[in-house]
Amino acid sequence: MKKITSILCMGILLLSGVWAVDVSSIETLMEDFDQLVDINVTVDILAIRSLDGFDRSSDPDFSVKVFINGEEFTSDIWHDTRYVYEPHFSAALNVPDDEEFVTVKIQLWDSNDDADILCDIGDENGDVELFYSIKTAHWVGDDQLKDPSGYGRLCGCDDGSIYENERDCELWFDIYQNDLDGDGLPYWKEVNVYGTDPEVDDTGDDADDDDIPIEWEHRWGYDPLAWEDHQHLDDDNDSISNIEEYLTSSFDSDPFRQDIFLEIDWMEEGSNGEQSAMPEKAEELLKNPFHRRNIVFHLDTGEVSGGELIPFADKSEQAEILEIYDNYFIHNDENNWRRGVFHYGIIVNLCNMKGYAFSGDTPPYWGYMPSTNSFVISSSQMEKNTKKMIYNKPLEYFYGSAMMHEMGHNFGIRFGEPFGCDNWIGKYPWQICFWLIRNYKSIMNYQYTYRIFDYSDGTHGRGDYDDWENIDLTYFEAQ
Repeated sequence: MKKITSILCMGILLLSGVWAVDVSSIETLMEDFDQLVDINVTVDILAIRSLDGFDRSSDPDFSVKVFINGEEFTSDIWHDTRYVYEPHFSAALNVPDDEEFVTVKIQLWDSNDDADILCDIGDENGDVELFYSIKTAHWVGDDQLKDPSGYGRLCGCDDGSIYENERDCELWFDIYQNDLDGDGLPYWKEVNVYGTDPEVDDTGDDADDDDIPIEWEHRWGYDPLAWEDHQHLDDDNDSISNIEEYLTSSFDSDPFRQDIFLEIDWMEEGSNGEQSAMPEKAEELLKNPFHRRNIVFHLDTGEVSGGELIPFADKSEQAEILEIYDNYFIHNDENNWRRGVFHYGIIVNLCNMKGYAFSGDTPPYWGYMPSTNSFVISSSQMEKNTKKMIYNKPLEYFYGSAMMHEMGHNFGIRFGEPFGCDNWIGKYPWQICFWLIRNYKSIMNYQYTYRIFDYSDGTHGRGDYDDWENIDLTYFEAQ
């Protein structure tokens, strides 16, 4: 019936003298883009994170509004929380099968007693407008493939408001349609481009033999019918190849947006109740400075193979740290693929200093050489910091700060390069270098390690250094 209607419409237009109309575009407009199912488009909200402070008295009360072809869907309110994972909110609508584009609008709201306020997730007006194609199962608009913030990720700091409190948030989402075989490949694409059977699940197929299956290549806009060198392709220059991006799909990695992966393991509880586990809020603190700049931080604290319990030791010397690296990170396999993807953090009860960065598989062991990919921090030292009145910060702040500092060395910010980094004779006002490096407002400067949760952007005057411009995400693999 739909095809008969399409032919009649074209005939009416032609007979009425509307010769300027492009007949091919009419055929596309009136085509049934899936002849096997009645198309429903679904928008899933996957996660919400606040990147700014909100109310003085409480955390945000988030809610989401999704509009599909103008029809509104509103979520429940997530009360008093800055981070919403697995929100279980979806909006779905039956859409015309012969109209290629479906309009989608997403809004994030903070509910208040006096008035609800739109949060910033990328657009100045708080709205994000997208156009989803049922022909290709991709969308364009305020988010699209190769978007700097990532495909399916919205970031309120994209307007440059990194250091301005504009209720900046990030929101993760997905848009998809139903298809008969459930492989995520739309009918039109299977029939007209890929030559696959729309009634057969093609998940896992690799017709071009490039070690990446068809559904991943389709998702990210690669050609599943032509061999591509995914072993070496690294379009976002984060030192994670497309093969590795595929292997980390469960973490929502993006081959066109920079990603950082960190595995963290910690010690079992000690006989006197010593705790070395990473506080959950420390993970969120660690993510925020990176996410504001669209460098997405993924922590494995038990999601895949991280979060392993290391036998308790009162103090861990360097040789013992190396054993932990071998046994719990690469699992005594020097070719373990995670070595080329993940950084590695160890939380022990006590170690030399409060922590340090190291390379576990390239001598010298201790230093700032290329391929530095790991660090260790002392939980007992973090506990001691909470008792110092000069800081007045919670435990998770110290864990997060120590990790961000040591990760800076993993990115190539080294002792003395810049001059203010790890400067032992510039930590206190009575030391000569204190005033020389005062403007280097970075977590890499010992003056600010537990006071500023950020790298410097180089805007603070003489003696400052732009860490963000110079961090090297490939440094942990450098030879």
